[in-house]
Amino acid sequence: MSALNYNHLRYFWAVAHDGNLTRTAERLNLTQSALSVQIRKLEERLGHALFERRGRQLHLTEAGRIALDHADAIFAAGEELLGTLRNTGAARQALRVGALATLSRNFQMAFLRPVLGRPDIELILRSGSTAELLRSLETLSLDVVLINQAPARDALTAFVAHRLAEQPVSLVGTPGRLGNGRKDSLAERLRAHPVILPTADSGVRIGFDALADRLGVRPQIAAEVEDMAMMRLLAREDVGLAVLPPIVVKDEIASGVLVEADQLPGIAETFYAVTMKRRFPNPLVRRLLHPDAETSAGRSA
Repeated sequence: MSALNYNHLRYFWAVAHDGNLTRTAERLNLTQSALSVQIRKLEERLGHALFERRGRQLHLTEAGRIALDHADAIFAAGEELLGTLRNTGAARQALRVGALATLSRNFQMAFLRPVLGRPDIELILRSGSTAELLRSLETLSLDVVLINQAPARDALTAFVAHRLAEQPVSLVGTPGRLGNGRKDSLAERLRAHPVILPTADSGVRIGFDALADRLGVRPQIAAEVEDMAMMRLLAREDVGLAVLPPIVVKDEIASGVLVEADQLPGIAETFYAVTMKRRFPNPLVRRLLHPDAETSAGRSA
């Protein structure tokens, strides 16, 4: 029985992580046809197709996912071997994190803090829409995705949604607009001031619209904004009262530039870390999802 050709495996590994045959061929200075031949030889050796085409995109088959898990472990072990024998300690581990482009930067920093500044960890951050990020997670180009709505699960997609936190949502504005402590009711504030709102498809916006209806208020909308960072800037410019989690503007609140006026009852922003069920998950993801467990283990060692 012939042995596995690890050159073929490495070519497959590169294409699987890039998700694009043309891009990988250019990066490896090969023709597409030559790269396709190498992958086809690996498929013949394994007895299974590793990719399927959907339009112009390559997607891993079930056998391809299994092969990629093993390839990740094989090449990571090789890097660790090189690092050990070169007396450089353990090889640097890569952690690929995707985050919704509109997600709070402060929340992202808090989530990533356990691995920030580690010389043995290479942190790769990508942003995009929920659909883009989940596709990258599904093709194993990302290890974990940060979003604010749990994805739908079905029998074909093994997403695991880890609920990280739920942040209350408040009305936030400048001290001058909020009258330096004047005790208006929530309904009075919403009638008196324009508001900066998330877009209509967000959970926070749906909750706010329902709250305004219960209060019998039709607020004046100053802006509908997808990006929380832009909502923060508009609130600082005193365009209106922003409807967002205070964590987004915690620095401005701490410095007195902005003030939290009212916590909005029944409205919260929920943050999720989404992973895929994998045979060989990146161990760094567990460190992020369970930082307290890592600390306890370190103390007991």
